[in-house]
Amino acid sequence: MAMSAGKDDGEPMMEMNTTPLIDVMLVLLIMLIVTIPAQTHAVKVDLPQNTGQNTPPPVEPQKNKITIDPQGNLFWNGSPIDKVTLRQYLDQSVQIQPEPELHFQPDPQARYEVVDEVLAIIKRSAVTKLGFVGNEQYRNDF
Repeated sequence: MAMSAGKDDGEPMMEMNTTPLIDVMLVLLIMLIVTIPAQTHAVKVDLPQNTGQNTPPPVEPQKNKITIDPQGNLFWNGSPIDKVTLRQYLDQSVQIQPEPELHFQPDPQARYEVVDEVLAIIKRSAVTKLGFVGNEQYRNDF
């Protein structure tokens, strides 16, 4: 007695044809890939709004600069200060209309802890015009 695979005897085939199943699964996979929205990384930036006036922005009368040397000493426009005095200067500069720009320039060798503490002081003082100076010195590091 020989086993039949169903080819000549009219018997049903013993193995399943999976080609149509694979074709359907590939079509479903392609449809899924096409319909899923692409994940994009978004950075929120406050852009200036057009008010319809063509007047140039006011000229900043004063710019203050905070620097940190490698030893962690703070300087306000070149004069050495401590953190309490820094907060007092920041509170005074926020009251000036228009608010002067604040330039922040830590030395590359300054400890991150000191830089972080100064940034926290700046944030708590509600300064709205802050700029980092000297970032071009890091452009070849990455």
